[in-house]
Amino acid sequence: MGDTKSFAEAGADLELVGIQKRFPGFTAIEHLDLTIPAGSFFALLGPSGCGKTTTLRLVAGLEDPTAGKILLGGKDVTSLKPHKRPVNTVFQSYALFPHMTILENVAFGLRRRKIADPLGKAHEVLRLVELDHVADRKPAQLSGGQQQRVALARAVVNRPALLLLDEPLGALDLKLRRQMQFELKQIQQEVGLTFLHVTHDQEEAMTMADTVAVMNKGRIEQMGAPEELYELPRTVFVANFLGQSNLFLVDVEGGTDQVIHTASVSGRISLPRARSERDSGTMTVGVRPEKLRLHAAAPPADANVNVIGPARIIDVSFIGVSTQYTVEVPGAGDVHVFSQNVEAGPAASLGDEVWLSWLVEHTFGLADDHLETGALTADFSTQAIAAQAVSE
Repeated sequence: MGDTKSFAEAGADLELVGIQKRFPGFTAIEHLDLTIPAGSFFALLGPSGCGKTTTLRLVAGLEDPTAGKILLGGKDVTSLKPHKRPVNTVFQSYALFPHMTILENVAFGLRRRKIADPLGKAHEVLRLVELDHVADRKPAQLSGGQQQRVALARAVVNRPALLLLDEPLGALDLKLRRQMQFELKQIQQEVGLTFLHVTHDQEEAMTMADTVAVMNKGRIEQMGAPEELYELPRTVFVANFLGQSNLFLVDVEGGTDQVIHTASVSGRISLPRARSERDSGTMTVGVRPEKLRLHAAAPPADANVNVIGPARIIDVSFIGVSTQYTVEVPGAGDVHVFSQNVEAGPAASLGDEVWLSWLVEHTFGLADDHLETGALTADFSTQAIAAQAVSE
């Protein structure tokens, strides 16, 4: 992609201080404090209705906060009109001018701001997104992925201190979306701008962002590196929104300095004290489906391994790279196991009696016990959460 440092400028820190946004009869954002360091790729992830798009609109200046301040590079921009802010937005719809060539689309903002050499700078950024060879075409002659890259080029060429991405890949098919995720991350690293990416797509957030903030009902539930949020979720919502989790309601029975021992209907489950938000009473513990192993007989006792069973396989889904088993565990409901297909085909069959094991170190202890619906479920999917948010 060549050296683009000639036009790149570092992004700026974005700081939201005590942001609240109320609409008539509805509070979209309760109280939001958030700092996004300059040059980072930050994803705001959450279901429909969680407040993430409202946050993006507040930063862009398309909405005014009810309370709080927005600082960009240390400068208070709360009262600035959208066009006065050093912010550009890439929308899902691309919003390209159909009658203009690709080159003119990209140069448009530079011309309007009377920046020197608009066409030269437009060519430079089109080379960055590898589309300079179609500079003379009209948007209708380009594929969806190419149009998306033009929209990105048009935003990047203005050298915004902050680039806002609003579900930018939502209209693309899966293969193209994967390709664009990779390209977006490369472009962000190359031009060094601050990216704020708003999405409900967990895979997209985890693939691209340095830092992910999971948002729920106008609040940030947890924030951190993608692997940190996945391996060590703190709440039931995060455990189920970011990937899938098997959750068990347990009673703490004691332990050591390092380990907490708990009892559940399914059997004894231990977890590292450092991986638990609680250490007494009734609590919820969890483990990711890919950490589980299936056994045809009860495995030998081992202090480092949790074992539950006997249980029965009630569903087997072969999906190529892995086989997904649903196992009915007495007292714990359905437990999901993702088993990588190292051998040919599934290793266990529908109706088999099995035991499940996983390493104690892969167990996590959550701060809460259930979603507000009262449902403690292992497969509360993104779609289900989104549907719930829409129906509220």
